[in-house]
Amino acid sequence: MFSLGQENIPTSHTSTKGPIKYGELLLLGCNGSLPSGDKGRRKSRFALCRRNKANGVKPSTVHTSCTTQATKAVSNKEQHSISYTLSRAQTVVVEYTHDSSTDMFQIGRSTENPIDFVVTDMVPGGQGLADTQASQSTISRFACRIICQRNPPYAARIYGAGFNSSKNIFLGERAAKWRMQDGQMDGLTTNGVLVMHPRHGFSQDSRPGLWREISVCGDVLMLRETRSAQQRGKTVSSESNELVDGSLIDLCGATLLWRTAEGLAHTPTVKHLEVLRQELNAGRPQCPVGFNTLAFPSLRRKDVLDEKQPWAYLRCGHVHGYHGWGGRRHPEVEVDCQERECPMCRAQGPYVPLWLGCEAGFYLDAEPPTHAFVPCGHVCSKKTAAYWSQILLPHGTHAFHAACPFCIQPLSGDVGCIRLIFQSPLD
Repeated sequence: MFSLGQENIPTSHTSTKGPIKYGELLLLGCNGSLPSGDKGRRKSRFALCRRNKANGVKPSTVHTSCTTQATKAVSNKEQHSISYTLSRAQTVVVEYTHDSSTDMFQIGRSTENPIDFVVTDMVPGGQGLADTQASQSTISRFACRIICQRNPPYAARIYGAGFNSSKNIFLGERAAKWRMQDGQMDGLTTNGVLVMHPRHGFSQDSRPGLWREISVCGDVLMLRETRSAQQRGKTVSSESNELVDGSLIDLCGATLLWRTAEGLAHTPTVKHLEVLRQELNAGRPQCPVGFNTLAFPSLRRKDVLDEKQPWAYLRCGHVHGYHGWGGRRHPEVEVDCQERECPMCRAQGPYVPLWLGCEAGFYLDAEPPTHAFVPCGHVCSKKTAAYWSQILLPHGTHAFHAACPFCIQPLSGDVGCIRLIFQSPLD
């Protein structure tokens, strides 16, 4: 089997052309593009590049009562501020001032101008929420902000909540909030911003880290009892809000993967995945029952069932062409996930079409696609499948489960993935 070596992958930190790239955010569950297509600020991945002019901000003056200055700070649309409502009678306002050494990027559900990356809820199967359901979204309109240093090493730090069109962040009476030792205030958004930094980076040696919550001022806390509980978790002073290659950011309805520019330079590209697909097809895998040649469809046709499409029994991993015992010659549009018995080994389990994982940024290495997630049938390299099968993604208000990164369908079975067994000459 052909394997791509690291010598084929460029290792430069950034391209010599265009602006300096800090990194990219990739939306889990949409396998390279949104179901409705990438449009404007609503897309499956977002590159954070150095801005022509710095737009970062940092905290400055703290107003501890409803003074004239505090009112001015909130009403001034040129002044960034965060308001912490302690009671009807008292609001603490923290003014923010321009920071020429950083760039700020904001993420949320709102389509207003301050949001750089518009994120909508992702549901299992790689489908975004319909417009009619968007109003019921649990993603905050102004969910979080990422502040990047404009100079090397281009550190990127994440903070809960984003500034609205009036450059304000409001934390109401019910929001969890507290006063810090230096007199500054801090707090949490309603459903929180959760972050998981992997151990050993995003590489073949990666291991899942612990999920933490990030406060409005960027402190790291243990998780609350439930997603929106008013009691905050304990501060974890030994950990940082600085994103590392492979950090996961959960916004309660959508999960993002952070890839640094350097990490992406060592990751296979879509072109590499296409080469691997062609090499796989060049081996002319056969259906062991019908003896017809199988072929993975092109990456552009990632959702269209093809008559040469490989199918697999996910209990044992045996790869076949489609066969509908009982007279059905072609599958329905909906994937038939009923229990089926493999004719090779009699193992019973889901029988599904295999799809190549098209989002190259989810891959830990450039090895051939040999494993499939169970029960969705997305195919990727062994170490990529093993890593994502170990990651427990937040689900609902207090649950966690492993899911396929390409379609976020919850994984099943003992390990969540299976080695594929192709009929010779590949095996």
